[in-house]
Amino acid sequence: MLVIVGTVPLKDMPLTTDFCKFDHEKLTVDDVDLPLINGTSALVATAAQTCSALKIEKPYAVLAGDIGTGEGSKLIYRHLRDTRIPAAEKTVIAMHYIKPNVLYAKDAIKTLRRRPNTTLIADAGSLYVAKAAGLAKDFDLFTPDPGEMAFLADPEAMHPAYVRSFIFDAINDVPALIAQAYKYGNAAKALLVKGVTDYIVDDGKIVGEVSQPSIPALEAVGGTGDTLVGIASALIAAGYGVTDAAVLAAKANRLMGALAKPNPATKVWEMIRFIPEALESARKTQTGR
Repeated sequence: MLVIVGTVPLKDMPLTTDFCKFDHEKLTVDDVDLPLINGTSALVATAAQTCSALKIEKPYAVLAGDIGTGEGSKLIYRHLRDTRIPAAEKTVIAMHYIKPNVLYAKDAIKTLRRRPNTTLIADAGSLYVAKAAGLAKDFDLFTPDPGEMAFLADPEAMHPAYVRSFIFDAINDVPALIAQAYKYGNAAKALLVKGVTDYIVDDGKIVGEVSQPSIPALEAVGGTGDTLVGIASALIAAGYGVTDAAVLAAKANRLMGALAKPNPATKVWEMIRFIPEALESARKTQTGR
């Protein structure tokens, strides 16, 4: 079972839980239409599209509206703390945009960690709070960009905005940042570092690098980091090992961009439909068939 957890920027959206539906560029959860924008919505839609391509169960979403007040995020933390996610033989939980709250997050993450056969993934705000709460090692996969990698490498920073300049200045030396993050215990068991080159890391060791195809036009398209997390999460839910899923997701995300032939005006929603073809091509590359 794949569970996507996060907030969307809607003022009056209550806590909403159900399996996701994504069809003809319309995304709904429990009959609530979600905005087609970057962030958690893009992650949910991508995960749904990838699960469909893999012929596995649709992702289950735990969402709430939050426009920065933190109220929607608190609803989510309480829901997770109270173990209200349906039971399953195996669960993959991908946590995304949730406003960091260390006290609430500690209770929620400890509850999730007690679930048997559960894989925990964190991106965006959930990654920030996991590190700030000293719970990075409780996660199986972090998916930072180079700026967030600098945050993980700085043992004193409590938020990416406060990364010390001499560490941030080394942002292009991703392997050094990876080593420092593990030195201080601020990394998950595995990392998928998104960037010009995607680095896949297993317990501090770089086990994969993906840099092709290189699509410069994608740099101007927001949300491609969200799609990468969505693909990787679905692959893990389908039974792939965490690092194998990360490598395959990095390749498929880039191939999705190549197939879409993007320009600076392209929206990430226009690319998600290419996921089945991109995933199939990436799998052939990975297996050599």
